[in-house]
Amino acid sequence: MKIKYLLFFALIGFISHSYAQIKVEGSVQDTEGEALPGVTVSLKKEGKLKGTTTDKDGDFTISLKKEGIYQLEFSYIGYESYQQTLEVSSDETYNLGSIQLKEKSYELQNVEIIGRVQQNYTSDYSFSATKTGIKNKELPQSLAPITKELIKDTQAFQVADAVKTVSGVSNSSFYNDFNIRGISQNESGQILNGMRTRQFFFLQPITSNIERIEVLKGPAAVTFSSVDPGGTINMVTKKPLTKDRKEISLSVGSFSTMRGTLDFTGPIDDDKKLLYRLNAAVQKAQSFRDLVRNNALLISPSISYIPNESTAINVEMIYSNNTGNLDRGQPIFGAEPGLTDLNSTPISLNLGATNDYFKSEQWIMTTSLSKKFSDKVSFNAAYMKQTWQEDLEEHRTENKFAVDSEGNPLDDLVAMRFVQRQQFWDVDNANAYIKVNLKTGGLDHKLLAGYDLHRWHRTNGGGQNAARGYLLKDGTAAINYDPARANDFETIEVNGVQMPKPNVSPFNLRNPENTIKYTNAYIVNSVYAIPANLSITDAIYIQEQLKFGKLTALLNARYEWFRDMTSYNLQDEKTFKNMAFIPRVGLSYAASDNINVYATYLEGYQPQSNTVDIMPNTEAFFWSPNSAAQFDPLISDLKEVGAKTNFFNNDLTMSMAIYEINQKNVLVPSVEDPDRFTQRGADRSRGVEWDMAGYILPNLRVNASYSYVRAQIMKSDKPELIGKRKENAPEHSAAFWGRYDFINNTSLKGLGIGFGGKYSGDKLPVNTRDFTIPAYTVFDAAIYYEPADSNLQLMVKLNNVFNKTYWLGAFNYTRLFPGAPRNALLTATYRF
Repeated sequence: MKIKYLLFFALIGFISHSYAQIKVEGSVQDTEGEALPGVTVSLKKEGKLKGTTTDKDGDFTISLKKEGIYQLEFSYIGYESYQQTLEVSSDETYNLGSIQLKEKSYELQNVEIIGRVQQNYTSDYSFSATKTGIKNKELPQSLAPITKELIKDTQAFQVADAVKTVSGVSNSSFYNDFNIRGISQNESGQILNGMRTRQFFFLQPITSNIERIEVLKGPAAVTFSSVDPGGTINMVTKKPLTKDRKEISLSVGSFSTMRGTLDFTGPIDDDKKLLYRLNAAVQKAQSFRDLVRNNALLISPSISYIPNESTAINVEMIYSNNTGNLDRGQPIFGAEPGLTDLNSTPISLNLGATNDYFKSEQWIMTTSLSKKFSDKVSFNAAYMKQTWQEDLEEHRTENKFAVDSEGNPLDDLVAMRFVQRQQFWDVDNANAYIKVNLKTGGLDHKLLAGYDLHRWHRTNGGGQNAARGYLLKDGTAAINYDPARANDFETIEVNGVQMPKPNVSPFNLRNPENTIKYTNAYIVNSVYAIPANLSITDAIYIQEQLKFGKLTALLNARYEWFRDMTSYNLQDEKTFKNMAFIPRVGLSYAASDNINVYATYLEGYQPQSNTVDIMPNTEAFFWSPNSAAQFDPLISDLKEVGAKTNFFNNDLTMSMAIYEINQKNVLVPSVEDPDRFTQRGADRSRGVEWDMAGYILPNLRVNASYSYVRAQIMKSDKPELIGKRKENAPEHSAAFWGRYDFINNTSLKGLGIGFGGKYSGDKLPVNTRDFTIPAYTVFDAAIYYEPADSNLQLMVKLNNVFNKTYWLGAFNYTRLFPGAPRNALLTATYRF
């Protein structure tokens, strides 16, 4: 009987021991101490996996049945994985306390789904340069990021204000028009999250929904398709955060500027799997330029859904509406070459009319998906739909002076025309690629293969009407005056000079007047329907990121097919085709823990119908049955060596590059007929540049740069131009911005100061070599104040502290682009 009892209790003990629970528990937080729900927690032993996810408070509990040694891992999208070895015994509870995960956004696959938490002047990763997350120091090409913190501290409401601290980048006008490494942009449109949009360049994009701006130097066709040889400006929009953050700012300043922005983000559900972000901005402003208005509205909601660590989806919409005037620039008196006085007219002078206007409206919808099938295989896809339309009515220069009865230019009367234009575009972008991570021996491979589609459709219904030229006695108007037929023209006397009577009154520089114009009095002698047009780009590409020890190689190959169909779906439709193979080879070597050296060779390619949109005679292709794609495409190549380094645990980054960019088949207006194009031959840019960004001290952050570029015309049908400087290309330029916060001095704690400057060497105008745009140096300053225990920050920014008169660039005598005089902006920001 006793044996039976002993056996019974032994069985009970065995069973209770077999089902004894070993508990492992704890919580997971980010580096700021906020709970992270949805983190995958896994325990692995002898190939068997046991796991769970953290709850809404970041807590987790895992029950185990067997004692032993386990490999514990915490993983969460957007954060570095954390691993440790854990030895457990029976009948015990193991409380691991708080586990902190560090954010590391560049590990987010290839499509950015959630936003960036860090707040500094430097970003150590990029997605756009290789379509996959890569550390900037391992990228064998020069890339300069401008973060939202730098944008905010400098109050850079427009892209031109943001990129002026980047080496080798200068804006040439009031427009979204930049010169990068001595090469002016010809491609209309913008790059947004690595995808190409299309719109005219006259109004600059605002930055309220921008996370960072990346300036990728040199041709980037292997990544972005048709882009300019000098470099590409890619705008990365703000994505939702797992943290709850809200911010509202109000600004008021010079030129009747009033502005408001908001930025709300955070989780929608308790598990933080559904995230949102809402950015909005509104501006009502005038300008130092007469009659100019700059009114803008931006609304940009975004939603990210992250059901698990292997799947992430983002949907984003951008609506923008801009109204104001198309500012064609400051006219000055004509002069003999070398005797031009840029101060002959005030920088505020605008030759437009009071009733001129320019309106543009844009909708963009983007959907992106990142799917991780395993540790080795992932898939990424994105689709963007854009619609854009413009409505323009303006009095503008003919880019020349009016003439007297003998056909001689009158250097005090600017020839004018009246223009009405409406047009409608829509754009489709799609890309999809698969990435495979492999390891063969001592080699780490990141293989990527994919497909790109870009489709730009100019739809029916657009048109342009113009009144220009001189009036004939028969009641009509001729576009050009012919002195041999002087008796056929009506005449008037202006400033004591007899001249043919213009269809639109010339702008009198001796007696300037801006009034409401009665446009019905003009004879509209240029009426054109802008025909429908469709251009399609298809491309396939492969990429290999190969790493062996300290050496990283980046190898790319892209094959692209381009079709341009003019008068699309009409009887006289014509199709023009181009094809290209585009390679890239780059090497990066980690000389030490904080120094990488690199070398790269890559090629660029642009169909010519993508290069003429912002040239002075772009209208010629609106009504031409031919396409600029009939010309040989613009071909370019880049040879570059450089070094990248970081200091103070990656808080400060520095880079230097030496480069040569060659381009051939450059399309320019014909000497004989400006309404036609010819190919100039070849240009070359050689230069050196240096950039620095980040923290020098915990309370001192800086952004600085220097650039030297020698941009020359190498081949031309005008022999006298060979070897000469290229237009709009300063040889020397430099920029600096720094912010210092008082943190150790109790009486000044909460106070910060900012100071910076921009230097640009002299430039040649775009369409004449008769005068030079002088070099300039402009300084800016700011004061920041954040009261203790407050969510409010006040900021005052003073631009052009010493009220320097300067010019950004020029097209000709009738179109100079002066910089703004001294102006101030007060901003109040509240976070909650």
